[in-house]
Amino acid sequence: MSSSKQKPTHHNSKAAQHDPFAAMRFRDYRLFTIGRVLLFTGGQMQTVALGWELYERTNSAMALGGIGLAQVLPMIALTLITGHVADKNDRKKITLYSMLLLMFCSLTLAAISYYQGAVFLIYACLLLTGVARAFLKPAGDALMWQLIPMSAFTNAATWNSSSFQLASVIGPALGGFSIALFKNATGVYILSAIAALSCFFLTAAIKPQKTNFKKEPISLKTLAAGAEFVWNNQLILAAITLDLFAVLLGGAVALLPVFAKDILHVGPVELGYLQAAPSIGALIMAALLVYLPPIRKAGPALLWSVVGFGIVTIIFGLSRWVWLSLLMLALSGALDSISVVIRHTLVQIRTPDHLRGRVAAINSVFISASNELGGFESGLTAALFGPVFSVVGGGIGTILVVVATAAIWPEIRKLGALHEDL
Repeated sequence: MSSSKQKPTHHNSKAAQHDPFAAMRFRDYRLFTIGRVLLFTGGQMQTVALGWELYERTNSAMALGGIGLAQVLPMIALTLITGHVADKNDRKKITLYSMLLLMFCSLTLAAISYYQGAVFLIYACLLLTGVARAFLKPAGDALMWQLIPMSAFTNAATWNSSSFQLASVIGPALGGFSIALFKNATGVYILSAIAALSCFFLTAAIKPQKTNFKKEPISLKTLAAGAEFVWNNQLILAAITLDLFAVLLGGAVALLPVFAKDILHVGPVELGYLQAAPSIGALIMAALLVYLPPIRKAGPALLWSVVGFGIVTIIFGLSRWVWLSLLMLALSGALDSISVVIRHTLVQIRTPDHLRGRVAAINSVFISASNELGGFESGLTAALFGPVFSVVGGGIGTILVVVATAAIWPEIRKLGALHEDL
């Protein structure tokens, strides 16, 4: 990466803050982002199909929780290795190989679904999907930040959130409609594989990125460098820890098939709407954040957005009306979008490029643990105490986590405008 990208002028930095399309003006970033939208859309479609198929075949909330657990275990186990690989090798090649593996997993799921293979084979395939994502996340994230100057980082964090949420709006809806159209999940897995292949070709078109990273032998010190950096930067640690425990406790998405079928009494199309609702809210909020000036008091905004997330989660758990459930899920997505943009900007601005892969790996474990382990926690709690207790209790826990975070890391309450770090 050239020195001009690493050290933008004050004029360029100031201009980027007021340009809603600052990051999107770079060709390679556009290609990467479009590819990610396709990949994420396919992934969201696949998630809906997996949830519907497994619940139809097992009628078990624990089976739904196992979807997340199977995918997150490889990400946790391989964290230090994948981060080191992303920092010491060609990030583009790692990203491409990971996409091919994801495509293979989707095609395998299609075959298992078509031939009604054993349920354990689905989980075996999800473990392999977790391995692909374990390498894709740190390499892809680190590569993405090489495609733009630092002056566009805040804008890029918002576009990243917007693109992910766009895919999360389109994906579940398409997944629900596709299940209804094909009368099974097989076709959805094939569409997901096609999306992964499309992302592969778009990423392959990105120009090779220059790297000047030292070739260090693998050692515990080099592997743990990302974890050491996060530990020594208390604001980053506070932000990602808050996200970990808040979503771990407050996530209700894994139980949506249960709520759709047993509580709200709706079918697969409505399930698609429910799974898309958080992303619709997040997409609207992300669009607002693109055009609004940078947040002046990032710390308080982060804390209050997570408190709101907990409150709307509680209301969702108590709801018996589809319209109210949809509204609360949309609000949960909007509030989560605020915390995502703040956290991603904070992490990227304060992380040096030679550590981005390892820090991204650490961050991805926190994110995956909160989402996937959160799904397992929700499934386990729902199996023991019922889905309503699981969601309402999780929402209360989320609010308590915010109180604890503000007490343990008081500096997060004083965090101001992130763009002033540039």
